[in-house]
Amino acid sequence: MIRDARPADAEAIAAIYNPYIAATTISFEEEPVPADAMRGRIAAVEEDGLPWLVLETDDGAIAGYAYATRWRVRHVYRYSVETTVYIAQGETGSGHGTALYTALLERLREAGCHLAIGGIAQPNAASVTLHERMGYRKVAHFGEVGFKFGTWIDVGYWELKLQE
Repeated sequence: MIRDARPADAEAIAAIYNPYIAATTISFEEEPVPADAMRGRIAAVEEDGLPWLVLETDDGAIAGYAYATRWRVRHVYRYSVETTVYIAQGETGSGHGTALYTALLERLREAGCHLAIGGIAQPNAASVTLHERMGYRKVAHFGEVGFKFGTWIDVGYWELKLQE
């Protein structure tokens, strides 16, 4: 079941996200995010009128989440959003990312958003495959814009027009 995130989901969401911080270059954060901070992030996204969704399994566990944030703060960017999806370790490859992104993109279309942007640290073949399966196309590649674990990291950007 895909539903809007609730404040009570913050601990499960942080538990999904923090291993990506600790062990990968997928996230450019370097310190674990406490549940209280995650609760604040969820609230900020929702206060901005954008969706933060979770995928809940039959046993009530949160297996992944997806959300959108404004692309930039200036008003002219108001119809462009950056999309994000994270799936719990052990749940990847199960179709959860596709299900979450399908629901997220539909909600963004309904909200009148025009362009969805996905920034992907490279290499990350699974995320590239997901975004391209959803219809995103690569539009930019920045070399060595991040530095984590003693390594320079590239970031690619994909876009999807939500309104034609």
